[in-house]
Amino acid sequence: MSKLTLDRILQSQGFGTRKYCRSLIDDGEVTINGAVVTDYKIALDTDGLVFTLFGEDWTYREHLYIALHKPANFECSRKPSQHRGVLSILPEQFSWRELQPVGRLDHDTTGLLLMSDDGAFNHAQSSSKRHIPKLYLASTQDPVTPALIAYLLAGVKLPDEPAPLLALVCRQTGERQLEIVLEQGKYHQVKRVLEALGNPCIALQRSAIGGLSLAALELDEGEWCYLEPAQLALLVPD
Repeated sequence: MSKLTLDRILQSQGFGTRKYCRSLIDDGEVTINGAVVTDYKIALDTDGLVFTLFGEDWTYREHLYIALHKPANFECSRKPSQHRGVLSILPEQFSWRELQPVGRLDHDTTGLLLMSDDGAFNHAQSSSKRHIPKLYLASTQDPVTPALIAYLLAGVKLPDEPAPLLALVCRQTGERQLEIVLEQGKYHQVKRVLEALGNPCIALQRSAIGGLSLAALELDEGEWCYLEPAQLALLVPD
């Protein structure tokens, strides 16, 4: 358990500079346990701390771990160039906390996106050495054939890759739809291998990472949630 002064708590949660946070406290904008607190020097236990600011309750979190059901036409970048950034979907103060997307989804790819301000977590989740399986639902231009599935399971050699890209699991879920499980994390892997096999991907959704799925999170497109320890544990490979 750690203690921080109230101005440092607000600053750590992304509500602005310490000077600005002190002004919020001085103006009586912060409430704790139903009482307005105007002393920015007061030291508080941060474990489980809940404070109210601008009429909304916030729980102190040392780090943010976020799951977002990313919609289409959003970029996974803090500095988007052609489309809105995914950070624009989240509360504004999260940007102050250096929240970063964990890996990337193309602007037109939807589905489960992790975001955090914990650098060690981001690195671990992005590392190819961890072999974290990811489940994708791909819609194809032409009907799926047994041969297509066989090629995906056997591995597809692309000119710019040293080794074949292969699916751990691949099954047909519709006339023009596939579920594909990958763990290699290569750039545009699903789209590139389907293009190479002559049946381009026309829509793509990431449905799960490790044991964490969109279905279990019950997130509609554009919705997000905090990830708690039990959910984070699902991201650790067996």
